[in-house]
This record gives sequence, structure tokens and C-alpha cells, in this order.
Amino acid sequence: MPERHLGGRPSLADRAKSLPLYPLPHHAVSRLVHRLTRVRAGWVRKPLTRLFIRHFGVDMSEALTPDAAAFPDFNSFFTRPLKPDARPMPAEEHAVCSPADGALSAMGRIEDDRLIQAKGQHYSLTDLLGGAPDRAAPFRHGSSATIYLSPRDYHRVHMPVTGTLREMVHVPGRLFSVGRHTVKSVPGLFARNERVACLFDTALGPMAMVLVGAINVASIETVWAGEVTPPRGRRVRSWRYDEQPTRLERGAEMGRFNMGSTVIVLFPRDTVHWDTALTADAPLRVRQAIAWQNRSG
Repeated sequence: MPERHLGGRPSLADRAKSLPLYPLPHHAVSRLVHRLTRVRAGWVRKPLTRLFIRHFGVDMSEALTPDAAAFPDFNSFFTRPLKPDARPMPAEEHAVCSPADGALSAMGRIEDDRLIQAKGQHYSLTDLLGGAPDRAAPFRHGSSATIYLSPRDYHRVHMPVTGTLREMVHVPGRLFSVGRHTVKSVPGLFARNERVACLFDTALGPMAMVLVGAINVASIETVWAGEVTPPRGRRVRSWRYDEQPTRLERGAEMGRFNMGSTVIVLFPRDTVHWDTALTADAPLRVRQAIAWQNRSG
């Protein structure tokens, strides 16, 4: 399986841009952003939204509500729903869908407990999923895809395949930026940042979707639990759903970022084969086919 990931060693500029993030009070900054993005005063939200659309080139023609002034606060604009036909389902029944709009950061095989972050940068599968070896075991030697959501992207996350929720895990951590320069230069970034891991049972076996927080990502939420972060405390928390199964169809919304970040999808060994035409930094759209199920897997 060919690997796709951000290439090149981190430059001096990459390292220089990343260094100021280490002493920064990540959570305090993000709590402030959480409050500001929910201010409803028109003199705050309207110019902020207009500036954001202009600066990042947001395509409002896809939005269910294309009038930016109609949103009650900036966060409602940022997590705006799209028109029903904006992201069609793939024709192939066995296609695995992209869970998010964004850019492909990495895709390929999980080498035992090691995932690729960027050229020369790896991190632990077990750490990513909250430090429980039994939780990580089904994905050893499996497959993973990492998708980065830029500020201009649609920020709701959807199901790659149909699945039934088994467990949700909140892992506290830092909130480094997840831009190219930090992915290339901050060791173990995705296993250091705060994250919410959601584990599903699917026709392919287990599937994990990990929503990774970042600086200014004021909260992460799921359709079944609402806002999961930002909570207080430093302990890993988990919730089991054996008695209250939640089934989500392929392509259905499963969560969202209130401000943007990264999604990592994990599958067991020999269950999917990725689209070989995709390259690192390839633009992706929700429900776009990025892989196909191995029927014998």
C-alpha cells in the first residue's frame, strides 16, 4: 500500500512558526474564542463574518443559508449546514466516503502501533485512542487516513461507512495548531492534542473516527452527545453505548468542529483499499469516495 503524507523535513521557518505555540496558554485562548464566536451583537458578528468570508474565500453558494448576516452568531456561520445536494453520495455501494471537506494530510498503513504524521514524524496508535492497548488492538497493522480542515471548509463531520456507535473517548491534551508547519515539526502532534475518539461497529469490523482539537477550536461535539469539549479536568473519560446503540448511515453527520481541525479515520487490516489517485494535500469533499471496502475483509 503506497503511503501518502506531507513530505519534506521541517524547514527553519516551520520550526520558527511552531516554537511560540509551546508556552502559549492553549486552553485559555480557546475558551476566549469560544465566547467571542457566540457573541450575538450585530456590530461584532456581522463585520467578523464578512471579514472571514473575504479573507478565506468561503463559498457561501453551497450553504443552506447563503446570507451571512442571517446567522445569530459567528459559530453558527462557521458550522453552517450545506444544501442537501451539495455533497452527493458516491454511486458505488462499497465506496468509503471522506468524512470531511479538507486536504489529505496522510493515508496508508498503520505499522503495528505507529501512524505517520509527516515525513520523519510518527505517533502512537495507543496514545491516540487514550492509552488503552485493547482499544487500539483491532487497528494494529490496519489503515488510516488523516484529513485537515482549513478555516474555509465545511466543518461538519460525516460517516465514511454505516456504523453503530460502541464507545466515545475524550482525551485531554494540548491544543497546538494543526497547520502544515506544526504537523511537520511538532513531534506526536495528534497524540498530544485534545481529541474525541468515536469507535463504531461496521460491516468491516471496528472503525475509529478521531476528532482532533487545535488552538482556537473552541469545542468538539457529536450528534448523540452534543458538546464534548471543552470540559475541565485532565483525565481520559469514556462512555459506552452498548445499552443505547446509535446507528448512523454512511454519509450521515456524526459531529462537528466549532472552529476547525483534523479528522483521523482508522480501519482494521485488509478491510479497505485507498484510492491510489489521491496524493498528499489532495482536496477532499464530504462523501467523496476515498477508498473501497474489501468484500473478503
